[in-house]
Amino acid sequence: MAALNSLSMTWSDLEIAVMHRLRDWTMASDELNRHLSAWMSLPVSDAEALGQIVWAAQSGEPVAPAQLARQIGMTSGAVSVLIDRLERAGYVTRRRDDADRRRVTLHPTATALEGMERFLGFAGAEVAAATRETTAEELRIIRAFLDRMTDAASAANARLRETPAPHPPRAPQR
Repeated sequence: MAALNSLSMTWSDLEIAVMHRLRDWTMASDELNRHLSAWMSLPVSDAEALGQIVWAAQSGEPVAPAQLARQIGMTSGAVSVLIDRLERAGYVTRRRDDADRRRVTLHPTATALEGMERFLGFAGAEVAAATRETTAEELRIIRAFLDRMTDAASAANARLRETPAPHPPRAPQR
């Protein structure tokens, strides 16, 4: 793919609006996660992890520690410490996979599910309603777009991890 310089490109009003709405959703979602952390008496990173663990369990595909580390952008060591905290708080259990005893998966406890249910009952109605009001065709289009955006951001992040950051430009001295 040819390199595009997003600052020198001409953007349509709709493209700009979409980028702003993505930013707005990211900020609103981040704030919801901070509220979840307060409701559950957890650090923000732990609340984010717990949300991932609960949604994975709800989908029938429990998450493994290494997968959780990738999802929330932490090292495996940091996630191990985080999981230990969630276990001590009574929110998560580790289980060996029945089919592959080497694989460990993470599962929310009844206490975690009750806390998440309470939180989502109070703060999740609007997001659930907005999702349910969206047609299946719109959801397919949105998912395809978000898949492309996630892949693009992931590719950029991988490139940035491999390349040291340049020195920032210096302001002119007076």
